[in-house]
Amino acid sequence: MYKHAYLMGLLLFFAACDSSTQQEQSTEASDEAQTQNTSYKTTGSVERLSPRLDQLIPKDAQLEILAEGYEWTEGPVWVPQGNYLLYSDIPQNSIFKWKEGEGASLYLKPSGFSGDGKMKEPGSNGLILDDQGRLVLCQHGDRRIARMTSPLGEPSPQFETIVETYEGKRLNSPNDLAYLSNGLLYFTDPPYGLPGGADSDAKELDFQGVYRYNSENNELILLTDELSRPNGIGFSPDGATLYVANSDPKRAIWMAYDVSADGDVENGRVFYDATSKTAEAPGLPDGLAVHSSGNIFATGPGGVWIFSPQGDHLGTLKTGQATANCTFNSDESVLYITADMYLMRIVLKGKAL
Repeated sequence: MYKHAYLMGLLLFFAACDSSTQQEQSTEASDEAQTQNTSYKTTGSVERLSPRLDQLIPKDAQLEILAEGYEWTEGPVWVPQGNYLLYSDIPQNSIFKWKEGEGASLYLKPSGFSGDGKMKEPGSNGLILDDQGRLVLCQHGDRRIARMTSPLGEPSPQFETIVETYEGKRLNSPNDLAYLSNGLLYFTDPPYGLPGGADSDAKELDFQGVYRYNSENNELILLTDELSRPNGIGFSPDGATLYVANSDPKRAIWMAYDVSADGDVENGRVFYDATSKTAEAPGLPDGLAVHSSGNIFATGPGGVWIFSPQGDHLGTLKTGQATANCTFNSDESVLYITADMYLMRIVLKGKAL
């Protein structure tokens, strides 16, 4: 009896030791994973101008550098099917992919210019997924909006044109784009992709436009030609307001327009004027992303400016770089930022899906 009890005691002792070892290993693995997720270099700062910003960004949130070494990053889009980010490097005529645990890799090349010769900004700019989950690109070099015909998981530089002319004249170089919930496509068309920019001999339109495209009847409508450098574009969550950035240092503004039931825009007004700030920090009004709360994250002088729907400046994510664009992941728990040679992110408070 004593011997049996002794043996049982030994078994229980070794089982407890094994359980303790497994728990320690599990804890170490968890700690290692946590370390891996927080091992990125940090940079910049968060300028908080209103306590309302605390509802969007945790007080201890920091800007992290996920990847670097690019020439000019732009056009980020989150791909929920694979939980990864795609983003353009315009001068390299390439799209890159970033995924947690895998890092950055080349996804597609060429991405925006299929011809020969050298251009300053030949590649894709703004990227978006259509209602069927296909990749749609603003292509600087080919001066069109196009759709990649291959699946997202098997990318290849094969494209079909969505739109490339207005009234028989070639577009300048489509920059950024957004879909309204009814499927209408809105985009901006500044001259940045043209050799020589606005003074290019290749320029066929004598203005820079904001357009609406209807794929059902192949109709392209010019909404406004009053902006000198229309750039980033996006809708309020209810689709009733269209926001457009103007990346002109002489008129560095964001515009807001009312969207009518048929998709036209009216009542254009200056949403925010940052012209006086352009000499203080690098960057101009560029890409933007609208949060489900209605707050706008818009790249501008010094980084990413956060506005309330009423146009109050709540704060700035100071990247220290000329910052091009930004986008959220699916649950808005992360904001990804393309800033000059960098891909960055910052953790947000997120939402329940």
